[in-house]
Amino acid sequence: MPRPGTTSPATDGGATSNKGDLLSRVSVGRISEVIVDQIRLLIRSGQLTAGDRLPSERELCERFGVSRVTVREALRVLEANGLVDIRVGARGGAFVTAPSSRMVGEGIADLISLSSLSAMEVTEARMVFELGLVPLVCERATDEDVAALYEICDRSSAALEADDYPLALSAEWHTRFARATHNRAITLLAESLHDPMIRSLQQARSSEPTHGRRGADEHRALVDAVAARDVPRATELMSVHLNRTASRVAGAEGAEQTVR
Repeated sequence: MPRPGTTSPATDGGATSNKGDLLSRVSVGRISEVIVDQIRLLIRSGQLTAGDRLPSERELCERFGVSRVTVREALRVLEANGLVDIRVGARGGAFVTAPSSRMVGEGIADLISLSSLSAMEVTEARMVFELGLVPLVCERATDEDVAALYEICDRSSAALEADDYPLALSAEWHTRFARATHNRAITLLAESLHDPMIRSLQQARSSEPTHGRRGADEHRALVDAVAARDVPRATELMSVHLNRTASRVAGAEGAEQTVR
């Protein structure tokens, strides 16, 4: 059997026969957590990549020196975290998955819910992040991007006429705006902020019940500026747009402090 760090021919399912040699016995802490941490580290370092199949449960038990129950618990945690995909059948097993931006977003939303991060902090982060996107979007947006942004604006207008404007539409527009940079890292970050953004917008609406109406009009004006490749105009609009949200979030947080 090859030793760690050596190579060998690929086998069925994208795994290579030496992948299991990257794993070592564990004997401290909560065993399943140690196994999860070891496999996560191998994925982060690139020694395990998307499509690789982990060794079978029996092999993992032998390599880690633990019971099958412990291995199964570790695999369930890895699957819940979006790091592996468990497939059944003769050609099944645990396969390393590609990164999921949605999973990252859910993790950030949980962090905001369970920590002391405020809606204001999320909004300030958006101001730094989204203002920086404007020049790239104006430069790189395709006709398809512009059409997609206008389509969200049309749905927003229809929702406003029905007096039922969901803040999820605003978050969708901003996420799609970021995608128009055609930068995968930016897209990943923007999608991860989707749920936290909705939470902060809900707080802004608690301060001003009509929050979102003027913003929907500004979305359309921003698309007009992008289509015209007008960076100064788009930057001005985005700045006004985000600053108004920040002001309303601050007002909501101030009201909460007063109540307390």
